[in-house]
Amino acid sequence: MRKKLLNKEETKKTLAILKGLYPDAKSELDFSNPFELLIAVILSAQCTDKRVNQVTSKLFKVFKTPADFLQLSVEALGEWIRSCGFYNTKSKNILETCRILVEEYNGEIPTDRDQLMQLPGVGRKTANVVVSNVFGEPAIAVDTHVFRVSNRIGLAAADNVNKTEEQLMKRIPKEQWSDAHHWIILHGRRVCKARKPLCPQCPLTEYCLYYKKTFIAAEDH
Repeated sequence: MRKKLLNKEETKKTLAILKGLYPDAKSELDFSNPFELLIAVILSAQCTDKRVNQVTSKLFKVFKTPADFLQLSVEALGEWIRSCGFYNTKSKNILETCRILVEEYNGEIPTDRDQLMQLPGVGRKTANVVVSNVFGEPAIAVDTHVFRVSNRIGLAAADNVNKTEEQLMKRIPKEQWSDAHHWIILHGRRVCKARKPLCPQCPLTEYCLYYKKTFIAAEDH
């Protein structure tokens, strides 16, 4: 049976290498308060952080609070965020979220993950990003990078994001959850890319199961 997971010691060493590579890792989305981060993460679905930052740098100068956003129609907000993709759906979700924040939370962002997940356009990943980055709660938000990289390396062996999150939470010390989320994302963006991972220049090859399966196994044959 092919090995699918790193053992405890291998996991510890892999995390130490990632920490050394990205010691100052943090969200690459620009925000100055919890509300801005929430909107930015909703916009980031199927979109790059760079593009989101370009949009929000203009958007947040004009619309600063949920009440400000409610001055807009779905169509008007859609024009502001068009370049982020899926702008019609995102516009509807953002405005409905803003309505709920104004009517039920006095314009503030709930600190509870489950309450956040009740907001339109806010799934578990988005809620985890918010509670981790602005409320300091340990969390591992599994986006496409975290899902791909952690399953490639062997930090997880799961076929969906929820199971991946569960496995990472069990295998990574709780005090490292939020940092590890950022380490893995950055490694996915810079080295362990989706279509063509830069394996020859990756410092994780001693432990990475994908590398051993793809390169070492090929050499053996």
